Amino acid sequence: MDSSDFYIEMVDLKNPLHCSELLSLLNDYMEDEMGCGKPISPGLAERIIEGLKKYPCYLGFFIRKEEEFAGLANCNNSFSTFNAAPLINIHDFIVKNEFRKQGAGKFLLESIIEFAKENGYCRINLEVREDNIKAKSLYLKTGFKECQPPMHFWEKRFL
Repeated sequence: MDSSDFYIEMVDLKNPLHCSELLSLLNDYMEDEMGCGKPISPGLAERIIEGLKKYPCYLGFFIRKEEEFAGLANCNNSFSTFNAAPLINIHDFIVKNEFRKQGAGKFLLESIIEFAKENGYCRINLEVREDNIKAKSLYLKTGFKECQPPMHFWEKRFL
């Protein structure tokens, strides 16, 4: 299978099938060793969909092959004050195991890049675990690089 078999579809949170597939792919990601290694906890799935529906900055992309949902990018619209232009932050980037090493991830990322260029975004940000060598390799292949000077992702948790 080559990447020409894939196509992109924007996530529609009003579509029950899209909501179901978003949760299924997100669960796959959470169960992965690069996720948290366990499934979505009870009750969280409903809160995810309801939260995304209320969040006006959500932007989602599915990658599909025929009727199958092969991957997902959950993104946030943001704004760069340094460039006075919108930017996309990729928060979750998921490709199902059975579609890995087939160009699905590269196709999904290149499609997001094309979407950003066509719609006046100034850049795409993403976060990646330091030990996620496969993801980092994909990001390098599609032109991403570590920020200069290097940035660190900091957090203060409330939940």
